[in-house]
Amino acid sequence: MGVDYYKILQVDKNASDDDLKKAYRKLAMKWHPDKNPKNKNEAEAKFKQISEAYEVLSDPQKRAVYDQYGEEGLKGQVPPPGAGGASYFPTGDGPTTFRFNPRNANDIFAEFFGSSSPFGGMGGGGGMRGGSMFSSSIFGDHIFESFGGGGSMNQSAPRKAPPIEITLPCTLEELYKGTTKKMKISRELVDASGKTMTVEEILTINIKPGWKKGTKITFPEKGNEQPNVIPADIVFIIDEKPHSEFTRDGNDLVVTQKISLVEALTGYTVRLTALDGRTLTIPINSVIHPKYEEVVGGEGMPFPKDPTKKGDLRIKFDIQFPKRPTEEQKAGIKKLLGSS
Repeated sequence: MGVDYYKILQVDKNASDDDLKKAYRKLAMKWHPDKNPKNKNEAEAKFKQISEAYEVLSDPQKRAVYDQYGEEGLKGQVPPPGAGGASYFPTGDGPTTFRFNPRNANDIFAEFFGSSSPFGGMGGGGGMRGGSMFSSSIFGDHIFESFGGGGSMNQSAPRKAPPIEITLPCTLEELYKGTTKKMKISRELVDASGKTMTVEEILTINIKPGWKKGTKITFPEKGNEQPNVIPADIVFIIDEKPHSEFTRDGNDLVVTQKISLVEALTGYTVRLTALDGRTLTIPINSVIHPKYEEVVGGEGMPFPKDPTKKGDLRIKFDIQFPKRPTEEQKAGIKKLLGSS
């Protein structure tokens, strides 16, 4: 995962917004470069790390991408949550790219505390003078009060219920063309008086062309509501139903044709129905040996990142050799192969 933002902020994976604010406030004050004139380089590095960790974990979108793909995914190419509240995180290639460029640490600090220079006017003064200004600055106890006091609230912070994972089987045709599935869920809600009621809701899942087995579509906090618990996310996980003719290998489609030995030696034309219903006619002009593979470019699965591009169709052959050729067949084969 690269850098562990949870470890940097000293919080656990289920940390709430309040937990993150308390952790950032405590560590940012401890490691602010102006508070550490004797080890400024180390402080600046830690201060930057703390700010970056807080920026990621306090943003639901960035946190979701980081939790699934880690720092490398966050700063590389990973799809962002989709529109309409539902987030999708395709595995492998995605329909869009998401790049995270950390903001300036002082800007984050200024937004959080209302000042980027809490030690203004200190200049290059000595550590002692800095220390006295520090204690009487905005870092005083009153700022703790404005965020709800010390660490005592950690125990009462609501915990997040574990995600509910549901397998969503799709045909190869659906994953080739893309489709929309509607799933009815039943969930419990708690009203203002604490009364529980059951409601039904329709979740719409937009499956994009080329999505692969294992692709996750997340609907945040659609689980049951309970006191002092953040509802679980509902996560649909794409699965591929077996196809009668094609198998999938990444973005390629693979098909095996049974042919006779005569067809293998004298010529054969492959006729297939593509996943979008088109009829494909592919003449094979070479002699087909047992390991022969015909590759047809652009007739595989769409690339999730760019559905206008497609993988290859790979045609393999299962040659049916005659078990007990007759003398006439033997003579014919010898004649065909030029043997006397």
